Amino acid sequence: MISYEPFYETLKKKNITTYRLMKDHNISSSLIDRLKHNKPISTVTLNDLCSILDCRVEDIMVYIKDE
Repeated sequence: MISYEPFYETLKKKNITTYRLMKDHNISSSLIDRLKHNKPISTVTLNDLCSILDCRVEDIMVYIKDE
């Protein structure tokens, strides 16, 4: 399973809110909802988030092996 928990940790470290992402960077509320519920996102979106947050993929998501 892919978890986007690191995304929220990265936001916190960089002092950026999801509201600011939506307002300043035109990130949709539906994308925020997808991240919140660990639903799939495209690699293009992942690239955009990395660019906006100036971070690596590992700062956005992590793979958790199913037990």
